[in-house]
Amino acid sequence: MYNFMLAFVACAAAYIIGEVVSTMTKAWVPSVFVTAVVMLIGYWTVFPETLVTDSVLIPFGSTLGIYLCLTHMGTVISIKQLIEQWKTIVVCLAGLAGMCALCLVICPLVMDKAYVISGLPPLTGGIIAAVTMQEAAAEKGLADAALFAIAMYCVQGFAGYPLTAVCLQLEGKKMLQAYRSGDLKVIAASNKVDAVNGKLETEASTKKKLIPPLPGKWNSNAVIFLRLGIVGFLATQCGNIVIPGLNMKISGAVWALVLSVIATTIGFLEEDSLNKAHSYGIVMFALMMYVFDGLKTSTPEMLAGVILPMIILIIVGVFGMGVLCFVISKILRMPFLLSYATALTALYGFPPNAIITESTCAALAQTPEEKDYLMSQMFAPMIVGGFTTVTITSVIIAGIFAGML
Repeated sequence: MYNFMLAFVACAAAYIIGEVVSTMTKAWVPSVFVTAVVMLIGYWTVFPETLVTDSVLIPFGSTLGIYLCLTHMGTVISIKQLIEQWKTIVVCLAGLAGMCALCLVICPLVMDKAYVISGLPPLTGGIIAAVTMQEAAAEKGLADAALFAIAMYCVQGFAGYPLTAVCLQLEGKKMLQAYRSGDLKVIAASNKVDAVNGKLETEASTKKKLIPPLPGKWNSNAVIFLRLGIVGFLATQCGNIVIPGLNMKISGAVWALVLSVIATTIGFLEEDSLNKAHSYGIVMFALMMYVFDGLKTSTPEMLAGVILPMIILIIVGVFGMGVLCFVISKILRMPFLLSYATALTALYGFPPNAIITESTCAALAQTPEEKDYLMSQMFAPMIVGGFTTVTITSVIIAGIFAGML
């Protein structure tokens, strides 16, 4: 009875279980962690090791899916939005620098350096960084390090969620105290956030672009895919260019992100491309299943061997992030707790950053006006923080670290 359709059903069921648990716990228990646990138990019991391959989600997820996802990420970022939140970007970059620096100095003293190198990029960001390090480790024959990269991606949220919630709670109480004293007025939130992918919608989104949009009747899903494909192809070619003087290449994944931001800015790519093509869900599903395929060769003994290094890397990394965030926030005269919260988005990204922020504002506010005020102060920085850490910087870090293994 087992065939490609039953394999697809098993993958979908594991994925849905993760989503259900995450929804029921308001994202405090990450869906990726739950799905990873389900897949692990499945591999140890009834799932064949070839499950994801049998479902035909590979090779799509491992090749085309990665570049489609990366180019899509560039279509939900506005250069203007990033400029407006420059302080948030600076403090997030400083936080990631502190995380990487302290981990690279301390962690190799107490754990395998291959774990440090393969685990840091997923700790600083999301799925693309995890996939990049998993592939790099696998190519070097470092099976444990490849598993470590995926495991780190699956569990990092457990450190990020509670820390972020505490930071936002404390900072929100300070803001409300000042607001209730009568010294401040409600600032209407000028940025809205798309509930599907976290795209900030501002006036910049309605501006005319260099390349005018196609009429709706000609802008079919296939046309959107064609344009994404052209940008993705250019990124693969740029990834082959050796930088003069440095004798190194920049990952095609990094180029895909950079080129897609530029292409969206001039109007070649549609904003929010994959969602407009009604394809974001299947692309992300295939990509996630490719990630979980990396768990198929793991054993309970192998997993037990990486738990302690994961805990050490997370503790050291989060501490290093906090130290540099504190220093930079004082220099830029930003609230430290909010600054730290924006940097912590590296550990989970969107949509948990939006969910945690909105839930915190709703819980603290006693009136709709108070919630509006808190949202106007916290929401945009948290969303831009997620873009800066997960969408942009972690991809660059992974491209650099992949060559260090």
